[in-house]
Parts: sequence; structure tokens; C-alpha cells
Amino acid sequence: MLIIKNAVTDPYFNLAAEEYLLKHFDEDIFTLWRNENAIIVGKHQNTLAEINLDYVQDKHVKVVRRLSGGGAVFHDMGNLNFTFISNAHNADEIKIDFKHYTMPILEVLKTLGVNAEFSGRNDLLIDGMKISGNAEHIYQQKKRTLHHGTLLFTSQIADLSAALKVNPLKFQDKAVKSVRSRVTNISSHLAEPLTVTAFYDLIIDYMSKKYVDFKFYEYSPKDIKAIEKLAEEKYRTWQWNFGYSPKYTFRKMIKTEGGTIEIYLFVEKGMITDCKFYGDFFNVKDKEEIENAILNCRHHQTDIQDILSRFEISEYFNNTSREELLGGMF
Repeated sequence: MLIIKNAVTDPYFNLAAEEYLLKHFDEDIFTLWRNENAIIVGKHQNTLAEINLDYVQDKHVKVVRRLSGGGAVFHDMGNLNFTFISNAHNADEIKIDFKHYTMPILEVLKTLGVNAEFSGRNDLLIDGMKISGNAEHIYQQKKRTLHHGTLLFTSQIADLSAALKVNPLKFQDKAVKSVRSRVTNISSHLAEPLTVTAFYDLIIDYMSKKYVDFKFYEYSPKDIKAIEKLAEEKYRTWQWNFGYSPKYTFRKMIKTEGGTIEIYLFVEKGMITDCKFYGDFFNVKDKEEIENAILNCRHHQTDIQDILSRFEISEYFNNTSREELLGGMF
């Protein structure tokens, strides 16, 4: 087994690194890493339905889609992320098995006197509160399994809650929905204080003793170049992080001095395929001019703002500003 101590905290790089290791290496791998503030959404999720967009933009939180399914999670520097990549030796081993990959983590926690347990589908809990969410992806071409999980150690729980808080009535879709749970930090359950970096080192030390055939591996310049290329071409793109979302309908009602406006957007592959405005507002010009202009536009603030800038909004929605109408579309 290769053990990789990854000091990079760029979420785009780290998600790309997982895919690179999965597809271009043959060895079993364990790697431990951290991300600066980021929301990592599951492969099959509607990104906008999982994030508090205002908070994300205000706090400059990065949003990245991962290869595996499951729900959205918040990463910060108080959270550790662990990844196992393993080869299947026979057909029976090609399966989703969260308990198998989380057992070593539970063993580490027991050495610290923490009574954590595997619970439900893919969580680790302490006293009924979540400390770890896990997800898996099977790479059929090489029969390799990618398992990754979070470990809340000294995370800012308030930031986690705020970043993932979203109005569920805005979106109607068939995308996988995140299940919010009561969460806690591992550090709150330790008998003696421990820093997140010391916890990192403890896990690495434990894994190096558990897997006697291990060797430490560092990314080569060739690896880094390939990972950066993948990050740039995929993980940093709007198309992957937002446009990959399943088809959905967005609905929101806003109230302005001119009355109420109910906004419906029908979105497929991130592109607006239909747009409708309803309400008790008054108008001079026909709202259909704006509805038609927005067709085939990305459901993205900058793109819609550019289109709305062509119109004198108050002529279409009396006593309504461009900013109010734009805000109603997210």
C-alpha cells in the first residue's frame, strides 16, 4: 500500500488527485488531506439546491463536485479527509462497503479513548452525533474502489450549517438530497487536548503500522502536472461543478414595491430551457421579452446579470430593481 501525506489544501487539486490516483495507479492507496473552506457535492446532486449561495459567495467558499455519490459536505481546515483506493481481487469484492473502510478510523479513535461507532448507511457517530460522512465510487475499468470520508475534528460547525442551509422549496428535481444530521467535533470528546495536525500524524502512524507492506509516496513533478491539468480542465469548471446537475425546476417568490413576482426557471444541464414570471405586478412592456432573452442561458449569476443589463427592468416590473429580479433567480 502507498501512503500519501498530502499537504495541499486546494479542493480542486485534491478532488482531481483522487481521480488521478484511482485511474492511473495500480497500487492500493491511503491518503490523508485537508481542504480550505469548500462545499463538496455528490456526483448526482443539484449543486444549487445544496448550497447557501449568498453565504458561499460572501465567504468565498469553493464549490466542487466529486466522483462519488451521496450528499454535500462542508470542508474547512479543522476537518480531515481520508481516502482509500483499493483493487478488487475477485468479482465479490466489487461492491459498496462503507464499514470495511471506516474500521481503521474507528480503531484510531479507540486509541484516543473515543467510543465512536458505525451507524446507518455511511456515518460514524459519537453519542449519536455525526463526526464522519463517507462515500464511494467504483471504477469498473480497473476494478478499483475509491472510498473517502470526512473527520470533523475542530471544524467550525456554525459555518458548516450556514454554508449548507438552503430553502428546499426553491427546487423540484430528482437529484440525490443531503440528509442533515446533528454533528460534533472529535476534539470535544478527547480526554486530553490534541491539535488537528497531531491527529493527522497519529492516523498516518497508525496506518503505517497496520499495513506492513506500506511505503510512503510523494507526488512527482509529473503527477502534479497531470493533476493540475485535470483540475483545470474538469474540477475548476462551471460545467462540472454546476452544469452537471440533473434537470430541475427552480421556483422563488419575491416581494418588491411593485408587487409580488413568482419566478420559474426550468434548467437542464445547467442551461435555462424555459423561464416564466407570474405575479400581481404592473408593467409597461411585455415580460416575455425578458423571458425569451434568458432562454439557453446558464443558470449563473454573471450570465443572467449580463442579460438583465440590456433591459430597463422597471418598465417590465414596476418599481422593481434589476438587483431584486436577479436575486429572485437564485
